[in-house]
Amino acid sequence: MVTVDDTAAARARLAYETLEPFHVLAYFNPGLAEAQSDLSLDPHAFYVGARGAPLGDCAAPVVVSSFYNFAPELITNAWESARKVGLDKVAARREQMLDAQFREILGERVVEPELASLAERYQEIASSLPMGGRPLASAWAALTPPDSPHLALWHALSVLREWRGDNHIAVLVQNGLDGIDAATFHEAGLPDPTIRRRALGRRLAQLTRGWSDEAWEASVARLVERGLATRIDDDGHELTPAGLDLYRAIEAETDAITGSAWASEDVDELLECSRPFVKAVIDAGVLPGTKKK
Repeated sequence: MVTVDDTAAARARLAYETLEPFHVLAYFNPGLAEAQSDLSLDPHAFYVGARGAPLGDCAAPVVVSSFYNFAPELITNAWESARKVGLDKVAARREQMLDAQFREILGERVVEPELASLAERYQEIASSLPMGGRPLASAWAALTPPDSPHLALWHALSVLREWRGDNHIAVLVQNGLDGIDAATFHEAGLPDPTIRRRALGRRLAQLTRGWSDEAWEASVARLVERGLATRIDDDGHELTPAGLDLYRAIEAETDAITGSAWASEDVDELLECSRPFVKAVIDAGVLPGTKKK
C-alpha cells in the first residue's frame, strides 16, 4: 500500500471529480460526427487514434496494454484504421474539433487571462509528475502544449487524467483484475447506494469496450468464484461485501498514489478558480446526463 497524506488523497479525488467534465468534452460533443466523417473513421477508430496518437506509430499491443478495459481486438482494429489515415491527421482533427467546441461553449471567456493562468498552473503540476510506469501519461506529457490557453488547459488536464488512469491500472493489476474483469467489476451493482461512480451499464459497456457476451459471462463467473460478486438475475451481478471492500480499497489506493500530484496547499484554490470554466462545459448540455442552460 502507498502511504500518502489523507488530505492529498482526498484532493486527488476532488480534482478528478471537479475537472473531469472539462476533459471529457473531447469524447462527447456535437463536432464528433463531422470529425469522424472527415477522416472516414468510425467512432472507435477516431477515439483510439486520437487518444493513443502520442504513443507514436507503435504496434497495436502497446496501445492495447494502455487501453486496459477494452477488448484487444477492438483496440487493434481501431488503431490500425487510425494508422492508415495517419495519427498526426487524427490528432490534428481532434484539436481542431476541440478548439471549435471550446470557443462555442466559452464564448468571450476563451480570451480571459484567468484561462491562460490556469493552463500554466496545471502544466506546472503535470511537468512535476514521476512518469515511470505510466506509458500513456508520459506520451501525452512529451507533447508540446498547444498555444491557445483553452487547448493548453485541456492538454494539461489530459496528462493529469492519463496519469491517474495509469495509476489505476497498476492497482487493478496488483489486485488480479485483468481488462475484462476490471470492466465487469466496475459495472457490478453496489450494495452501498451512497457511493458515487460513473457506470455505463452492461450493454453500453460492452458496446463501447468491445466485449462479447461470452467474455462478459466468463468474467462474471470468475468474480463469483473469487467471492467478489453474486448474480442477481440472468443479466446482472452485484458486488458481495468482500467485493465492495475491494472496490473501496482500489479507489483508495488510486487516490493515494495520485495524491502526490495534489499535495500543494493551493490546490483547493486552484480547483475553485477552475469551476466556472468546468461549469460552462456542463451547462452547454452536451455531456451525458446534462442539459443546456
